[in-house]
Amino acid sequence: MSLEKVSKEGTWFIEFNTPFSYHVRGIRRVLYSGVTKYQRVAIVEFEDLGKALVLDGKIQSSLYDEFVYHESLVHPAMITHPNPRRVLILGGGEGATAREVLKHRSVEKVIMVDIDDEVVRLVKEYLPEMSQGVFDNPRFKLILQDGRKFLEESGDKYDVIILDLTDPLEGGPSYLLYTIEFYSIVRDRLSDDGIMVTQATSTSYSLRTFATIYRTVASVFPITRAYQVYMHSYDSTWGFVIGSKKYDPAILTPDEVNNRIRERISGELKFYEGDIHRAIFVLPKHIRAVLSDESIKPATDKNPTFLPA
Repeated sequence: MSLEKVSKEGTWFIEFNTPFSYHVRGIRRVLYSGVTKYQRVAIVEFEDLGKALVLDGKIQSSLYDEFVYHESLVHPAMITHPNPRRVLILGGGEGATAREVLKHRSVEKVIMVDIDDEVVRLVKEYLPEMSQGVFDNPRFKLILQDGRKFLEESGDKYDVIILDLTDPLEGGPSYLLYTIEFYSIVRDRLSDDGIMVTQATSTSYSLRTFATIYRTVASVFPITRAYQVYMHSYDSTWGFVIGSKKYDPAILTPDEVNNRIRERISGELKFYEGDIHRAIFVLPKHIRAVLSDESIKPATDKNPTFLPA
């Protein structure tokens, strides 16, 4: 059933977290519902979350708390690196990830590579609140291409690579961007002291997928750190994984983080700060146990990881 039809019949949007559980949100209006070459797209206004982007039936960002997700994705890695000048974003169609990157005064160039030009066009039209003008920023460049193909064909180096990807859904556009082979390409495109970060799915509904992503990154990078934040839009704690060649984000003190924020960032941060940085890297015991479970093998192109289905 299309999202538009659900809205007309009951004003409810149902998002499945697992094959056995879902959450339901009231819809005020549907701004757009359609299908691109790569995925189903809807832009809706929820009663409690405000306007939001939905891809393949899953909420990506909402005006209610997108800043929590995007600040958590971007700033721990950017603050950990001492002088990030060239930054690559794969995905990030809303433009909010680039918005956060461009708050760093050291950044000279941000390249965002997104496969779906239609999603980019739609968010420019219906969700300009998220990009806040970054598509016209002189430091920003948009490339419409498959992210993995772009990295394979480009020899450029970056200080930070941010993977703001859709979840690894079977048949979706992103599942081969969570494998050893892909992370090896990312590593090779980083500077000698470069750092990468990826969104890593729910630490509640898809904990083993999160752990698989962590173990995959750890098989490629000498320093790997996992962290999580609670996202009301997702009804879940949400995971991220950093892979670093040299710098360890987990050893930064709150004072060090706050000092770097003051020295390096222009504009307001609503969520991220020193105490939050320290807190998000403290994972509960049961999650640490799954991350260290050696029966969970790294994902490969031939044996990728998928969300539970």
